[in-house]
Amino acid sequence: MKLHREGTNILVILLAILLVINIPGWMFIRPVAIPVVFSSISGILFLLVLNFFRSPHRKFEGNRERVVVSSVDGKVVTIERTYESEVLHRDMIQVSVFMNVVNVHANWFPVDGTVELVRHHSGRFMAAYLPKSSTENERSTVVIRADNGQQILVRQVAGAVARRIVTYAEPGEKCSIEEHLGFIKFGSRVDIYLPLDAEILTTIGAKPTGGKTVIARLAPQDK
Repeated sequence: MKLHREGTNILVILLAILLVINIPGWMFIRPVAIPVVFSSISGILFLLVLNFFRSPHRKFEGNRERVVVSSVDGKVVTIERTYESEVLHRDMIQVSVFMNVVNVHANWFPVDGTVELVRHHSGRFMAAYLPKSSTENERSTVVIRADNGQQILVRQVAGAVARRIVTYAEPGEKCSIEEHLGFIKFGSRVDIYLPLDAEILTTIGAKPTGGKTVIARLAPQDK
């Protein structure tokens, strides 16, 4: 399993802190059961953080034409028609996937296409499972022109714990569903806004895999 680059510095600093805490304990604290307990807790903490930053290589299998894949691992918490008021200013279908602490936190592009816009929005850090977090929390928005000509909007949303959103997408670049769009440190949620004529292929409570699970199919467009 590959380690994501976003976790390198955090893991090095965490390891140094844990060593500083635990080494004196083994040297000076008795009975030995006490440093054993502290070291066990430290080891579990390090492994949990290491788990946050794993970065599996994924290859999409199947027909890529007009498919929309989940940008993240997690649980589908929202499928609804809504008015996207910040960038596109029109009714769209919102599909939201919430990440928990054990999910991979890398974010994939949901469609093949071209990045048209990247915009950061300052905001709050309320719990990401709340519906209003999509418009009130710290977030990053990416608009993609899919290969079939339609616009897709992806929004990385921070949460109560996740305070750091990283977005790799750049306006004008070609993007692929096998490439990373960004990373949300310690998880949160990602909202995907789709055209109203898209065929939704997921359900509330489904647990998609980022970069692999098809959640919708775009409608064919007249040429």
